Amino acid sequence: MIEQNNENKLVEGEDYYVTPEGYKVFTEKYHLKRGYCCRSGCRHCPYGFDKKTNTIRK
Repeated sequence: MIEQNNENKLVEGEDYYVTPEGYKVFTEKYHLKRGYCCRSGCRHCPYGFDKKTNTIRK
């Protein structure tokens, strides 16, 4: 198993939260820290990606 160093560890409540259904949802802060849009239609995408039109709003 690969361990993450302290700089790359995800912090629950800061980088993600867990929904009642058990899914991990990344926060806007995490997406900004990552530095790019993955174009997956994430719930808290700060880059404005629209999955329906496959475009990024600026």
